[in-house]
Amino acid sequence: MRGTELTQFLDGLIERIDSYIQSSDEPGQKTVDFLNAESRRKVTDLSLPLEGNGSQSILDDIDSFLRQCVKTNRPEFMNPLWGGLNIAGFAGEVISALTNQSMYTYELSPIATLIEKAIIERMMEIVGYGDGFGTLTTGGSNGNMLGMLCARQSINPLSSLDGFDGSKHVAFVSAEAHYSTLMSANVIGIGHQNLVKVSCDSRGRMKPQSLLEEINRVIGSDRIPFCIIATSGTTVRGSFDPIRELATIAHDNNIWLHVDAAWGGSCLFSKRHRYLMDGIELADSVCWDAHKMMGLPLICSVFLTKHKSILRAVCAHGDAAHYLFHEDSKDVDLGRYSLQCGRRNDSLKLWIAWREIGDAGWARMVEKYCELSDYLENLVIENEHLSMMSERKWSNICFRFEADGYDLNELNTEIRNRMMREGIHLVSRSNIGDDIVIRAVVANPLIDEEVLRSLIASVERHGKEIINQIPSEF
Repeated sequence: MRGTELTQFLDGLIERIDSYIQSSDEPGQKTVDFLNAESRRKVTDLSLPLEGNGSQSILDDIDSFLRQCVKTNRPEFMNPLWGGLNIAGFAGEVISALTNQSMYTYELSPIATLIEKAIIERMMEIVGYGDGFGTLTTGGSNGNMLGMLCARQSINPLSSLDGFDGSKHVAFVSAEAHYSTLMSANVIGIGHQNLVKVSCDSRGRMKPQSLLEEINRVIGSDRIPFCIIATSGTTVRGSFDPIRELATIAHDNNIWLHVDAAWGGSCLFSKRHRYLMDGIELADSVCWDAHKMMGLPLICSVFLTKHKSILRAVCAHGDAAHYLFHEDSKDVDLGRYSLQCGRRNDSLKLWIAWREIGDAGWARMVEKYCELSDYLENLVIENEHLSMMSERKWSNICFRFEADGYDLNELNTEIRNRMMREGIHLVSRSNIGDDIVIRAVVANPLIDEEVLRSLIASVERHGKEIINQIPSEF
């Protein structure tokens, strides 16, 4: 497309973008028009033609997608650990796609390289690392894997050259750690059986004494402890492991300590909530997702480590790429510190958003979300039909509807299913032990007290309708 045709197309695209954004403020709108997969296949043309449909089909296909997608910008979207729309971040995403740069060498992405390095250095300051380096990754899962790879490298510096027998190497995570730790164990070669899940206290935090007991048990069986992964903000409860206590154990036993702060890292902006990650400066590495509570468009995640040389050694495979990496640029090329070769510019959107809002703005955002979470928790406590299912420290609110004489797991599953089919309030169905709970997450800038009151009213209404055997309308 060129000239008038391009202008008309862009006008049409901007019109649709504006309409999507404005719809977030329209009351009574659905967050999703729920259909099962088979029904949606029947109403949507998903074919890939032999001959293209032409440029006009682009806008038609965009219309079809926008009608059917989950409206993550809606304030009622409280299902995952992210939500809403950051306009500055959106602008950065558009420009990143427009310029289509890859982050492996300075010569191909000069300003983007400097922007990413500036972000890494600033986030290291916030964490409390005086030295080290990092990289942007595809998310917390990739960050956890990098942490475990660095741990492997620290205990066996020749592992990336000679191979690695992981049959006797053991990593430790909490019983409520993210499932990606299993993937990491698989990828680095220790296997799932050598990933020890350490018991948690009643608040969902790893118990230091239990960790120490597991380490001693592993040593007694002639295996080698090499990595501890603490969690700062668990997926279900939003619990924070006691980093300072875990760091003491790690250092006493010469074990790498990685912190999965994908969800909870943003607490570091707030003087009021930073205590949740007390001792983070003692960890060897940390991952932190800006696309979660900070609200940047997916994906935008950072891995940081005190040990620059170890990260460099983990990613030394890039040295073989003589057509990319040259001696005169070794100090600036980011591809030497990344597992990926082709990697998009995810730093621009974070840089633009950060310059717009500043540290103080991020702090206010975190504190607003926690205040709204307090409000929602109080609504649950004050409602005779609802009960909190876990102590809350972050913006995860886990609760359930209760009624005498009912299987509460079945009851709350059906409540959540009805809410999903209704398509207004999107919350998660999760488990705490054997209990099925409803989990709402406050991580959306459009959430306010009215939205939270409507959420509670919706849960209560569906629960009462089930008890009174009123068939679902959805």
